[in-house]
Amino acid sequence: MLEKTSTFQKAIEAVEALDPEAQAILVDIIQKRLKQQRRDDLLKEVAQAESDYAQGNVRRGSVADLMAELDE
Repeated sequence: MLEKTSTFQKAIEAVEALDPEAQAILVDIIQKRLKQQRRDDLLKEVAQAESDYAQGNVRRGSVADLMAELDE
């Protein structure tokens, strides 16, 4: 944990050494990369869900159907 904190602190110090405009550009880049990473993760989850559905590992139904199945 100490090593991660040290690395994180070094990153903060490196960013603080940049001029304000460069910091703003860096923040924008990081935000865009995080959004893309979330999109990529979502696409993987959707692909997995589609695969599970195609293999019959997913069932459809209402809440009543689910409750009835749980009572069995």
